[in-house]
Amino acid sequence: MARARDTDACPGALQVHQGADGALARIRLPGGIISAAQLAALADAATRLGSGTLELTGRGNVQIRGITDAAAVAEAVATAGLLPSANHERVRNIVASPLSGRVGGNADVRPLVAELDAAIQAEPALATLPGRFLFGLDDGRGDVSGLGADVAAQVVDDHAVLLLAGHRTGVRLAAGEMVETLVAVAVRFVQTRGSAWRISELADAAELWPGAELGDGFVPAIRPPVGWIEQDDGRVALGAAVPLGVLSARAAEYLAAVEAPLVITPWRSVLVCDLDDTVADTALRVLAPLGLVFDENSPWLTVSACIGAPGCAHSLADVRADAAQSLPTGSGVRRHFVGCERACGAPPAGEVLIATPEGYRRRRT
Repeated sequence: MARARDTDACPGALQVHQGADGALARIRLPGGIISAAQLAALADAATRLGSGTLELTGRGNVQIRGITDAAAVAEAVATAGLLPSANHERVRNIVASPLSGRVGGNADVRPLVAELDAAIQAEPALATLPGRFLFGLDDGRGDVSGLGADVAAQVVDDHAVLLLAGHRTGVRLAAGEMVETLVAVAVRFVQTRGSAWRISELADAAELWPGAELGDGFVPAIRPPVGWIEQDDGRVALGAAVPLGVLSARAAEYLAAVEAPLVITPWRSVLVCDLDDTVADTALRVLAPLGLVFDENSPWLTVSACIGAPGCAHSLADVRADAAQSLPTGSGVRRHFVGCERACGAPPAGEVLIATPEGYRRRRT
């Protein structure tokens, strides 16, 4: 069903959202890719101008809350090289297999992330694409195919397949056609969407591309890659889960201090990549005491939450505190705590617990 509102309220680095705790800016990171220097710049902005934390989103983006000077935050983001297009900054939503090119997969999609990002910015029609529209690039392992991207390509051997609204379409793409096709689908959506904000809201999503027929969806991946990860080239990546997606500016500064390539994953975790064994061992010893989780059996990997009270005026509870208190009795089932019926940030699988005046109830599906 299409949403009723007429205006796109999705926040960005320039168009902020006014929360109960101040302004919120959302910085898009295509493919979750961010340099150490860029993360350090965001940590500094959060310390000087915001709440002192960075929020990791379910799309591999970063948010700064409690902003006191939105213009200064936008300037800091631009100076860090994270605002390449003022017209297209809210539509640069690209999820990609986080370990692509380093561990497994059928292809390295990192070059495609950069190519797709540039193509999105180069297409004037996409400046009006809704800010929630999501592009996906799956290197064949199936990790981001289950995230329900509006349009995605999954690599299969020497070709790729087109996905619409998280479903197979039967459309086969040559390697060189992926970016062009994803952009063309997005343009077609802009031209025909009516009041729809996502492809899943269309009466017939298959009409967006010739020969497409919506088939099965994908089983969502719900756990991030965590711990000591051996890369195919013999180096090491460290996977750090971030409890409830809230990364302190101090922890972000220490992550940046490793001076290694970083990837923010759609599961609210961070990958610190391309390390030799000695540096990885030292980084692990320094980062773990800062609250980052490297244990794949940690109960923190089974729980998430929206911002809740007091940050959100709609929330009926401090859902993050309640989610944290639920850990000792957790059943291992993936649970997402939300403060109201909007269920912001709900993952594609698991239980969604909605706060009510009488306590929490499971969302009806």
